[in-house]
Amino acid sequence: MSVRRLAEDSIQPAAFAFNRENSAWAKKAIAKYPKGREQSAVIPLLMRAQEQDGWVTKAAIEHVAGMLDMPLIRVLEVATFYTQFQLKPVGTRAHIQVCGTTPCMLRGSEDLKRVCQHKIHHEQFHTNEAGTLSWEEVECLGACVNAPMVMVFKDTYEDLTPERLEEIIDAFEAGNGASIPVGPQIERFFSAPEGGLTSLTDGNGVSRPKTVKRAGSEAASIPPSNAAKPVTHDEATNAAIKSPSKVKATKAAEDATSKPAARPVSARGAIKNPPLAEGSLGEKPAVQRESAVAKPVSLEDKNRPAAIERPAVVDDLKLIAGVGPKIEDILHELGIFTFAQVAAWKKAEREWVDSYLNFKGRIERDEWVKQAKALAKGGEAEYIKVFGKKPR
Repeated sequence: MSVRRLAEDSIQPAAFAFNRENSAWAKKAIAKYPKGREQSAVIPLLMRAQEQDGWVTKAAIEHVAGMLDMPLIRVLEVATFYTQFQLKPVGTRAHIQVCGTTPCMLRGSEDLKRVCQHKIHHEQFHTNEAGTLSWEEVECLGACVNAPMVMVFKDTYEDLTPERLEEIIDAFEAGNGASIPVGPQIERFFSAPEGGLTSLTDGNGVSRPKTVKRAGSEAASIPPSNAAKPVTHDEATNAAIKSPSKVKATKAAEDATSKPAARPVSARGAIKNPPLAEGSLGEKPAVQRESAVAKPVSLEDKNRPAAIERPAVVDDLKLIAGVGPKIEDILHELGIFTFAQVAAWKKAEREWVDSYLNFKGRIERDEWVKQAKALAKGGEAEYIKVFGKKPR
């Protein structure tokens, strides 16, 4: 994509302000977003500014940045990234965007561009002498079935010939653009076949579902065919495990799966994995947790951090960057409840926890121990002092 820059200062207006109608609209648009997320309205506001002035001016970008309490560079990034925003003056009556992507190119977009060069200006982004028309080539406009096509402001004109595009350009130049029907310019309904439907009709062009007669019953629709379904041996498509199963699990087995029993803790704090009950629904040992642990780690290993009984008040371990609710639950199961415990981990203990969680060195990269020391020493204030930001 080519570099997009703002227009020269010599043609930039000195100021911008939404008119009364657009100002009221902008306030309603901003109010649609949650508190603290008002900056999400930047694209709608820039588009409204473009509709008001015909293009996005530097003053409009600054005005939108002020309305949203947003750094100017962020609004500039949005305006210069999206090609829907015109950064220079365009035709006051029509700015014609010619799709040049492969389907349109194969069906005559080059001829459409030559029409624009002849009737408007040889170069893109230049207006005609009257300043009423301009054009540019763009990427896919999303109606490939109806190629070739152009877009004028928000409307598309499809199934074009060079002659029809000339008529459309003349109409807009004369101020009669509203008289041109949008969409296909041939006998086509949206993206349906040219000339109307040709199959599965009742003879009047109205589509009807195919039906079949069954003995002793009224006409019924033919059920969907399996012809297009790929042959697969994937477990998810195995007919033997389709729901609902004829074999029902016992109530005890269901409870055991949805609410695992608390695991006993040995004298040294090691969590023991109880044997699986025969016929249970596959409860896994702690060391085989899905997505949290990928390989067995011995809970009896000497390098496992010492566990403590759950205190009356536990620290919010989620304040440590890298610890989410699920990881916090696992740490609690290991008997880790306080920042001080994490802060005291030696290298071997950190490596054990990292291996248990299958983090591949994330504990060291995220500096869990350093974070925990700061939080244990002085809470949020000490964390900000050490890291220059609030804990998450």
